[in-house]
Amino acid sequence: MTIEVEKISFISEGRSVLKDISWEVSSDDTWLLTGEAGSGKTALLSIMLGLLKPSEGRVRLLGDYKYDRVNAGMVFQEDRLFEDMSAAENVAIVREVTSPAVAAEELEKLMPSELVNIPVRDLDPVNRRITAIVRATSVPSDILMMDEPFRGMDDELRKKVYIYVKQVAGHKGIIIAQRTAEGLPPLRTLNLSAP
Repeated sequence: MTIEVEKISFISEGRSVLKDISWEVSSDDTWLLTGEAGSGKTALLSIMLGLLKPSEGRVRLLGDYKYDRVNAGMVFQEDRLFEDMSAAENVAIVREVTSPAVAAEELEKLMPSELVNIPVRDLDPVNRRITAIVRATSVPSDILMMDEPFRGMDDELRKKVYIYVKQVAGHKGIIIAQRTAEGLPPLRTLNLSAP
């Protein structure tokens, strides 16, 4: 499976956000999408997901692909968690075959066990982020897209979470969008600059 971004431009509220972006992401690829705030990282991911329509250009799915849209596990900039549910319940809800107990085991690889069964509204921002990441990796998908996933994490935790994501993603493509490459190993990089 390959996602081809072909000459994408995007204008929002009269402002050019993306201009003539072409890019290809395949299974097994891990990409870093960098750029300052306002450079269009979130807009590009949203266009690839079909949540926004480009002003020009298109996104094509190449290869033997069974869907008419990108099938992705997504970590949005905002966590989008169910506040009254526990971290384990938030992870289990995205996949029928995953019980809260199995979800708790996954979460415990990255966060203290005493936190996995309390409502996420009571978690600190970093453990909320971990919950969103583990949930996204649990979604049956072809690609994993993460927008500012490591926000608030120290170097040691960022490395641990990155290794976890790479292990559980398997042969899925991965896109990590963040302002810089700080704290990550060398990756293929698409750097966006404000048009």
